[in-house]
Amino acid sequence: MNTDTLNKEAGEMVKMTGQQAVSAALFEAMENDPKVLVFGEDVADREGGGVMGTTRGLSAKFGDLRVRSTPIAEQSIIGAAIGAAMAGYKPVAEIMLMNFTTVAMDMIYNHAAKLRFMSGGQSQVPMVIRTLTGAGFQTAGQHADHLEGWFCHTAGIKVVAPATPADYKGLLLSAIQDPDPVLFIETGKTLFAPGEVSVDQGAIPLGKARVAQEGKDITLVTYSSMTLVCLQAAAELAEAGISAEVIDLRTVSPWDKDAVLASVEKTGRAVVVHEALRSFGPGAEIAATIQEELFGKLKAPVRRLGAPYCAVPFAKALENAYLVQPADVVASAKELCSRG
Repeated sequence: MNTDTLNKEAGEMVKMTGQQAVSAALFEAMENDPKVLVFGEDVADREGGGVMGTTRGLSAKFGDLRVRSTPIAEQSIIGAAIGAAMAGYKPVAEIMLMNFTTVAMDMIYNHAAKLRFMSGGQSQVPMVIRTLTGAGFQTAGQHADHLEGWFCHTAGIKVVAPATPADYKGLLLSAIQDPDPVLFIETGKTLFAPGEVSVDQGAIPLGKARVAQEGKDITLVTYSSMTLVCLQAAAELAEAGISAEVIDLRTVSPWDKDAVLASVEKTGRAVVVHEALRSFGPGAEIAATIQEELFGKLKAPVRRLGAPYCAVPFAKALENAYLVQPADVVASAKELCSRG
């Protein structure tokens, strides 16, 4: 964490990366609530403070009882987090890469997500699972998948995917205080992108989208690293005389239907963009909802953009082809806007 921010005046903006914002949120949450715990592979200072250095300094400040490095055993990490949460703590469990959540899917799906239901509301599981993913760094098929669709399809767990440093901090603060399990998705492209954050940035409510850019001709609905892609596409569309509104969901489940529908009702057109596979992806649910709610008000069919139905490639040229590019968004938006 950038300790210089502690000496700034309230309301002042400082520049930090998403990684620094996550670190700041963890420091703040642990400072304010002794029930907040952090554990995962290599999270303690003696192991480097996490694979990305995000938890560096936490164990030195809060001690090994609250910040613990674990064995390489994802099921045990999640199982311990569930137990701690049920005992009244607020654990933040780090699963180094999102693909590795698959090792702990039984714990996440059958236990963390369902215990409130199966106990008639008597048991809560207030835990956060932080995890990193995203293509673009040649980490290939077992290290870069966007699997949020699996978790969005799981009743009882919230899914958060920030794109800016301010949202990284504010959404993580909310996730830690939420009474239910929250999957918090970080990506390499957003984690180290700098942005302005208020020194007194507080919690941002889960389930509320933000209008990343206003527009009147077409709505681009997106989240996580694809927010950056859509903003670049919107700038290119503006040069072509097309005004694109960019809606950053921030929370993928529950997603902000009201914000999306209000935008699409205004523009009459929508493209839903995510890095996850297009087939059976979150975009299908969003597109179907738009079509059901605004059928008579749409000027063109809702378009979905996502990854092709294959594993993440290693070769750079193939990886670039796998990822949705700004040019893909621009082409889709122009085609929809040409329909009248």
